[in-house]
Amino acid sequence: MTEKCGVVGVSLDGRDAARPLYYALYALQHRGQESAGIVTHDGFQQHSHVEMGLVGDAFGEDDLDTLNGAAGIGHVRYPTAGSVDSSCAQPFSVSFKSGSLGLSHNGNLVNADEIRDELAAAGHAFTSDGDTEVIAHDLARNLLEEDLVRAVKHTMQRIHGSYSLTISHDDTILGVRDPQGNRPLCIGELEDGYILASESAAIDTLDGELVRDVRPGELVVLQADGQGFDSYQLVEKENTAHCFFEHVYFARPDSVIDETLVYEARRNLGRKLWEESGVETDVVMPVPDSGRAFASGYADAASETTADGEPRDSEDIGVEFAEGLMKNRYVGRTFIMPTQDERERAVRLKLNPIKSTIEGKTVTVIDDSIVRGTTSTQLVQLLKDCGAEEVHVRIGAPEIVAPCYMGIDMATREELIASDKSTDEIRDEIQADSLAYLSTDAVAEVLGKERLDLCLGCVTGEYPYDIEGEETDRDVSRPDVGGQQLPADD
Repeated sequence: MTEKCGVVGVSLDGRDAARPLYYALYALQHRGQESAGIVTHDGFQQHSHVEMGLVGDAFGEDDLDTLNGAAGIGHVRYPTAGSVDSSCAQPFSVSFKSGSLGLSHNGNLVNADEIRDELAAAGHAFTSDGDTEVIAHDLARNLLEEDLVRAVKHTMQRIHGSYSLTISHDDTILGVRDPQGNRPLCIGELEDGYILASESAAIDTLDGELVRDVRPGELVVLQADGQGFDSYQLVEKENTAHCFFEHVYFARPDSVIDETLVYEARRNLGRKLWEESGVETDVVMPVPDSGRAFASGYADAASETTADGEPRDSEDIGVEFAEGLMKNRYVGRTFIMPTQDERERAVRLKLNPIKSTIEGKTVTVIDDSIVRGTTSTQLVQLLKDCGAEEVHVRIGAPEIVAPCYMGIDMATREELIASDKSTDEIRDEIQADSLAYLSTDAVAEVLGKERLDLCLGCVTGEYPYDIEGEETDRDVSRPDVGGQQLPADD
């Protein structure tokens, strides 16, 4: 499972935006490592620098010096729709009769092909196969005939899927969140301006203050010279579809998303995990780094009650929290493993057990998810080879049974171990002594949401968007594109 994209936009009072954008992208680097880019505008012309690779590799001092202007947007990407090459790197830039446009997109459209075909038939030339260029072309077309707010509204009424956008129209910076709020986006106040970002950690990096989340279906327009922002609620839906996996895995633990600190959400999910499926073992340890907060909450809850839910005696400390696995942070996402023996060695390249914590003990190991099951199998074997008497696996999320179409590169159904296997069958396959997942109801309770206000498609197989061949969990249908523009007063 890989992270989604990260977007940012700033409007400042007389100070160049390039370096604040650069620092903000560093704070969002966990959301994508394929490419990084910045677009700025100095009031006269647009400047752009987009490169493949990490933020630190994509920008040099000279690159930042050429990005003039107090307003701009930025993006870090991994591919969810489109190729893994520079043609789909963002922000996407276009110049047209009504000015210049830059667009950064986090999410995934499910009707991009329909709109691309319609626009191509009308004479629009596309340079990539990504869905971001589709949004840019549709918005540019609307801007030829309408003011900024109406143009954005009409584009929102045509695109269907998951998106948080930061947009530059000349030196005006905008933020847009899809009507169901699937992808996060927030507003922050800086000393000399305002910022829009996928996560509040980017605001913290710039010594700013989180103002609030951008509301689902809302357009936020940052005022020139960083003086404030204007809000337009363009679309309203009865229910939201917040991605619960932001809290489980994707977002930084120190970010606040939809008014919830991610770290505390994960700790509370861990507490629920103990409540639902706690097992009395000598130690509980996280799979670093994704399982750490879950394991901490799990251990705290275990110190208060037994696995049967009874209060503990004062001298009974419960299940000890221990760091039993050390992560090698210098192993990249990809390294050559041409043989099965080398592939099995991959987990030892990334994780090394602390023998004294494990040998002769019963162990509970906690992670955020099991996707294909390969890593979990290797991990259980690693702990047993290190002398663990028992290895119990606990997962801080429900079983992943279906793919994600909303911007997470997860896996196909054929690759997902839980799509056609029961929990007992998965336990046997990974050779654990026991296995349990957190329930969907527990996730909703911890996040303070109704199930219908969350996107749970990957764990239920029912989606909040109209996706061909898939079930929905609500009354929803994609827009009828049909080549017709909506009335200007709509």
